[in-house]
Amino acid sequence: MFRSLSVYNYRVWFVGALVSNIGAWMQATAQNWVVLTELTANDAAAMGVTMALQFAPPLLLVGVTGWVADRFDRRKLIMCTQGAMLLLAVTIGILLVTGVMTLPLMFVFALALGLITAFDNPARQAFVSDLVARENASNAVALNAASFNTARLIGPAVAGLMIVVVGTGWVFLVNAVTFLGMIAALLLMRPHELVVHHRRGGPARLADGFRYVAKRPDLVVIFAMVFLLGAFGMNFPIFASTMALEFGRGADGFGLLSSFVAIGSLAGALLAARRDRARMRVVILGAGGFAVASGLSVVAPSYETYAATLVLTGFCVVTMLTTANGYVQTTTDPALRGRVLALYMAILLGGTPVGAPIVGAVAEELGPRVAIGLAAVVAFIACGVGVTWTLASGRLHRHETKRFRLTLDETRPLATVPAEPEDFSDEIAGTTPIPLPPTERPRGAGRTRPDPHPRPSA
Repeated sequence: MFRSLSVYNYRVWFVGALVSNIGAWMQATAQNWVVLTELTANDAAAMGVTMALQFAPPLLLVGVTGWVADRFDRRKLIMCTQGAMLLLAVTIGILLVTGVMTLPLMFVFALALGLITAFDNPARQAFVSDLVARENASNAVALNAASFNTARLIGPAVAGLMIVVVGTGWVFLVNAVTFLGMIAALLLMRPHELVVHHRRGGPARLADGFRYVAKRPDLVVIFAMVFLLGAFGMNFPIFASTMALEFGRGADGFGLLSSFVAIGSLAGALLAARRDRARMRVVILGAGGFAVASGLSVVAPSYETYAATLVLTGFCVVTMLTTANGYVQTTTDPALRGRVLALYMAILLGGTPVGAPIVGAVAEELGPRVAIGLAAVVAFIACGVGVTWTLASGRLHRHETKRFRLTLDETRPLATVPAEPEDFSDEIAGTTPIPLPPTERPRGAGRTRPDPHPRPSA
């Protein structure tokens, strides 16, 4: 489960990412609570607009950000984006502490954060594969998700307590300090041990990621499923904050609900780390489980029972997304990984500008339970998309020896550009055939004619 931690660079990254992610979850919790309770009078639609502005840039800039992640040094690029987000967090914190923050100004900062995140996300996702050998890439992605959800377990709860005790502005200032953890980790790494592929680039290559995905129907299906859940299902800030208010809870109750989601999310990420590879069937089952969990949340009669359903919700959604991320990384041509991951992140995060305003308006007009019910319906549709493609693709068939068992063919990478040679390893040496040159005959040696009437062999 933890085999990637045997690599020095990955250990350093894991710790730095954990510290930074804790701060990021603290800031996200404080930002949503500020918009909902301080800058508006419990206006869920305003929160939806804020989320839309924050997640629109990854969708709009997907071609550029993916090319940048493939073209430039990812380690230095992440340093730049983390430093920019540090400055942004300090600015927002000061404006909140001094009491001059307004809703339009928060919209501007949400858009600025989205612009920086648009370049940060694909670089970070692709950089994980640069830290370990190819055979450990899926495990590294899953442990990265475990770090993210461990932070999700801690950050919102700490933010909720800080909001009650010292106010929202200080949460942003504390988050600014946590960015130093990631920057320090990047500085402590050993650059010569990174598994970096050759950077192909140039404006003419911007569309390579789109062409590659268009030739991979399995990736198109995964992107469609991820878009549906990202747009309508993963609006947890809207769901949790409005449900907390419905149950008569404050900021601490809202933060605690986010931590319950993280309990299931962490379990899902760790189980994903135990699997030897990322499989399409797990993505489909995760979407179906998310639909069931959301349906249970709709009928939850109390705060405690709703919190319990969030554990299952977190488990299913992270199982799906972690497996989908690992599937994309491990079955994609390495030279195009940054561009394909940028498209993946744009589909995941870019769905929010489409769905969040709709979900926020539904929660405002019809109540949060109806909004969660909408998410459940969309998740069932996403699961249906995956099941339909699996049956139509002909990859599902009966087992060769067991009568009542079905098997699903695995997907192999589709190379569209010459891939870089892999680093030498015993595994590759033991499985790669080595062509031998034909043996030369001595000069003057006579040629033997074939026997026209060969004898049958014994």
